[in-house]
Amino acid sequence: MKNSLNTFMSILILAVLAAGVYFIVQTVRESAAAAANAATAPFQGIQEANSSMQTQVAQLLNPTPTIIPDPVTYINEIRAIARLETIQYSIEKVITAEVGQGTFGFAFGDKLLFVAHGVVIAGIDMEKLQPGDMRLENGVLYVKLPPTEIFIATLDNEKSYVYDRETGLLTKGFTDLETLARQTAEDEIRKAALEDGILTQGQTNAENYLLKFFTALGYKMVVFEH
Repeated sequence: MKNSLNTFMSILILAVLAAGVYFIVQTVRESAAAAANAATAPFQGIQEANSSMQTQVAQLLNPTPTIIPDPVTYINEIRAIARLETIQYSIEKVITAEVGQGTFGFAFGDKLLFVAHGVVIAGIDMEKLQPGDMRLENGVLYVKLPPTEIFIATLDNEKSYVYDRETGLLTKGFTDLETLARQTAEDEIRKAALEDGILTQGQTNAENYLLKFFTALGYKMVVFEH
């Protein structure tokens, strides 16, 4: 009986000692962690300040533009239009623009290749149709349509781009070279559409469309005069 009591007391003492050792170890670990955090806190502050400064410098060197539209809108003109668009061309054109391509072109020259995507739309302005341009004789409707014209000839800026550019060793490039290339591209796109017969095809499309229109109105015979 006495031996059992001694054994129980020994186990109890060991348990108390183990609990005390665990408590001491945990306290030491927490103290060490707190000390480590306190020691690194100044460096973390420095890193955060350095990161903030780098961000500010980046914003200064590469500023993001702020666009503020004026809340007041001025409408200068409103005009009714009666345009019948009858044909559209989508055209791609490569434009070479260059300056200073002489003997010292390697030093002062500037050359770029501009890939232009444009749209040309043609049709008939029905507002120009006069009462005398339509007459009915013996059941036949005679119609003289206004001439076909180009309404829009412009670049598609989302698809147009500078494919390549070569500048001389001693120059930063000609400032307006791309602008000139774009202007030339618009002219060339318009010219290409005209050469391909956009006006003639636009006239044919207009007559085909209006023939169906007049027929639906009850005119059995329609003649387009030129």
